[in-house]
Amino acid sequence: MMESGVPICKTCGEYVGFDSHGEVFVACNECNDPICKACLDGEIREGRKSCTRCGTPYNEWTELAVAEEESGNHMTMASHLNPAVDGTHARNISSVSTVDSEYIDESGNPIWKNRVESWKEKKNKKKKPARKSKKEAEIPSEQQLEENSQSVDATQPLSRVVPIPKTQLTPYRAVIIMRLIILSLFFHYRVTHPVDSAYTLWLTSVICEIWFAFSWVLDQFPKWSPINRDTYIDRLSARYEREGEPSELAAVDFFVSTVDPLKEPPLITGNTVLSILAVDYPVDKVSCYVSDDGAAMLSFESLVETAEFARKWVPFSKKFNIEPRAPEFYFSQKIDYLKDKVQPSFVKERRAMKRDYEEYKVRINALVAKAQKTPDEGWTMADGTAWPGNNTRDHPGMIQVFLGHSGAHDIEGNELPRLVYVSREKRPGYQHHKKAGAENALVRVSAVLTNAPYILNLDCDHYVNNSKAIREAMCFLMDPQVGRDVCYVQFPQRFDGIDKSDRYANRNTVFFDVNMKGLDGIQGPVYVGTGCVFNRQALYGYGPPSLPSLPKTSSCSWCSSCCCCCRRKKPAKEKDLSEVYRDAKREDLNAAIFNLREIESYDENERSLIISQMSFEKTFGLSAVFIESTLMEYGGLPESANPSTLVREAIQVISCGYEEKTSWGKEIGWIYGSVTEDILTGFKMQCRGWRSIYCMPLRPAFKGSAPINLSDRLHQVLRWALGSVEIFLSRHCPLWYGFGGGRLKWLQRLAYINTIVYPFTSLPLIAYCLLPAICLLTGKFIIPTLSNLASILFLGLFLSIIITSVLELRWSGVSIEDWWRNEQFWVIGGVSAHLFAVFQGFLKMLAGLDTNFTVTAKATDDAEFGELYVIKWTTVLIPPTTILIVNMVGVVAGFSDALNNGYEAWGPLFGKVFFAFWVIFHLYPFLKGLMGRQNRTPTIVILWSVLLASVFSLVWVKINPFVSKDDASVISQGCIAIDC
Repeated sequence: MMESGVPICKTCGEYVGFDSHGEVFVACNECNDPICKACLDGEIREGRKSCTRCGTPYNEWTELAVAEEESGNHMTMASHLNPAVDGTHARNISSVSTVDSEYIDESGNPIWKNRVESWKEKKNKKKKPARKSKKEAEIPSEQQLEENSQSVDATQPLSRVVPIPKTQLTPYRAVIIMRLIILSLFFHYRVTHPVDSAYTLWLTSVICEIWFAFSWVLDQFPKWSPINRDTYIDRLSARYEREGEPSELAAVDFFVSTVDPLKEPPLITGNTVLSILAVDYPVDKVSCYVSDDGAAMLSFESLVETAEFARKWVPFSKKFNIEPRAPEFYFSQKIDYLKDKVQPSFVKERRAMKRDYEEYKVRINALVAKAQKTPDEGWTMADGTAWPGNNTRDHPGMIQVFLGHSGAHDIEGNELPRLVYVSREKRPGYQHHKKAGAENALVRVSAVLTNAPYILNLDCDHYVNNSKAIREAMCFLMDPQVGRDVCYVQFPQRFDGIDKSDRYANRNTVFFDVNMKGLDGIQGPVYVGTGCVFNRQALYGYGPPSLPSLPKTSSCSWCSSCCCCCRRKKPAKEKDLSEVYRDAKREDLNAAIFNLREIESYDENERSLIISQMSFEKTFGLSAVFIESTLMEYGGLPESANPSTLVREAIQVISCGYEEKTSWGKEIGWIYGSVTEDILTGFKMQCRGWRSIYCMPLRPAFKGSAPINLSDRLHQVLRWALGSVEIFLSRHCPLWYGFGGGRLKWLQRLAYINTIVYPFTSLPLIAYCLLPAICLLTGKFIIPTLSNLASILFLGLFLSIIITSVLELRWSGVSIEDWWRNEQFWVIGGVSAHLFAVFQGFLKMLAGLDTNFTVTAKATDDAEFGELYVIKWTTVLIPPTTILIVNMVGVVAGFSDALNNGYEAWGPLFGKVFFAFWVIFHLYPFLKGLMGRQNRTPTIVILWSVLLASVFSLVWVKINPFVSKDDASVISQGCIAIDC
């Protein structure tokens, strides 16, 4: 119960409102179940005639709804609310205007008279769901209820949560608590028992161990409540794809990003595009936008060839329902393609299609070979004009629509999904924000041209492996009970072309199968940059439809909420219930652009001026067409939209200066300020109160290629870690950002803190990896002589670590080999890439030295794992190599010293050697990567061998292992003469 005395609806989270007598609305007189009229109306239309809590029939309201339908009144029951309740947010208003000449004044600014009139007409109404077709709206309520009662699947949930069995989860949680207690006792012992003979080493080790424990807490507790999810695609079809009626599935805009076609081969990008065009989804609901941020003519010409080949490939793949629908990966499968194929023509058509694909590859490879050397005069198009993107840093915006509603059809005459080439404008002196800026440009272009309510972004090397992946996501996003507050559905990343042993943990299985499942049980997984289906409204900075009210003291502080364009409120006067309701509505929608109550005292011209210029344009930019698209919560374009006008408007929204003095990159779209814009973008959304969903279909939704050689893998990890450090040093740091609204759950905040502080673990990790070698070389140790209690503590700590890992592997299904590879690369990346990321991040903050974004090259070698053994020497390799050598030297020195000192020296040696081998075993994949192919020794190994022999010789002489200390002192004192 809120302060106003009006209860909150359990379904939508808004006030239930008042009835015609001015009293609080009550849906069920038996149990007083709090539900508003709008939600009650929705339940009645879906066939639920009784209270979900006590089962009492909704007789009165059912009759009212039927009477309304019969009388032709299509208002929802929410329209019977108190007329004073008019604080509806702009995004919930469906009426838009077209950009025709009659709505444009002499200066070119839209008057928007029709929108103001629509606001007057629908002031006290709520928007009817746009997914309901006109045909369905004309059907009487009795017939709708009868049809719904006959189709059980249409009213059932589209997904379900599958919790981890208690037999697996309860022991897991118990061991976590036990490990926490043992850690407390362990640190009490460590701090109260210093090693006086090696005080510096002891203090260093304790500090490192405390940091490791802190990192473990940040990583472990967000996995407290992991869950799995199941989807029901058949129910989705039963609800939104009724036989004989147009499909009501929501439209989806696909974004594919590419920069350098020489590092990101056009053939790989082409396969990604082909897999999107052939996806199992209505063709009129799919649009593919390819962003060429390098303005390369090679990318454009490759897309021309891809569009032409798609006319053959799409009907073939859909006709025979093949998987995957990326031809390169389909034809490379080593399976019996005749299995389960009943069509006699399949074999003939498959062979013909494979020949066509080989010819397509030849044409693409010819374009690539031609592009290796740029002509002095620049590239020229087929019509003889110069290519606009010859200067990649100074060129106009380019848009080309290849396929679509009015474009080319497939060879069978059927319509194809829309395919659009986009290259945003680049000019010197402008900050273009790399990938995040390119994605935001695609958001605006797609909003003008197609305006699908959902957006799916993919890297150019991530093809659609499961043609039903979009339907999997829609089972969450289009479910009225689940999808209301979902900002995105994240799929796990899966990869091709990785060696079976996954030497460098490229699959990242522990993160995707353990950590992400844990986050899904809190507020949802983090956004990982690709394979993610977004709610477009969430990208626009809006808050979810239902939110808890913000504190009355909340203001426009950047850390209290993620508001797009909030304004400081005037001191509130005494208000009636309707004003309280409106203010609560405005506060709940934390990204509110404006409120109708604020402009009631103005005439129409003044209202349009305030709305268009003071509110929308400061947030979204100067495009009236784009601004209108943001008001359409369920997507779509105006019926009278002129395609040629839309293309010209799309060119405008990708100009360099469009984002100046707007909220792009600050509060809406992909967020700027870090090379890992994915984490920052998802974090901002969840701070607004949104939640995300983790979808793991049995057949992986998307697959990509990963850098498999050591150097490229470390550079990839370096970029991720650098982005985390940038977020840590920015105003968006989860340690202090977003507390005011209270919308980010604490375990979710811990997870985000872990994502931005993990690179700093490199500093204690390097120190801890060097400690064993120093102990072996100096004869000292960081742990004193152990008592029985201390031995039990150490044993309990190691056992709790092992048991926690085993139980985690049990409920997650991750193999022990994947877990061990993850542990190894955690050390390898920690002592190399993460260390450099920390220093680069601080240099960027203190000295302003920006780090150039390096595109990771994709493997194209025909030989299997051909790049696995490639050594590309970089400075990132120096720290782990040094640690390896020092520990090897320390082990040899330790054994030499033990041989010299006799039996008593072997006991202390065991603990030191154990920790040294712990370091060496974790760095073994790195050592193997340095060695290259096993059948030859690269030059780098010879050089390091010489260096190792030199260092070892010097250490050997210094230790002098076969001469006891007493003998050495006697010799130094007595043997002075040469002939002693």
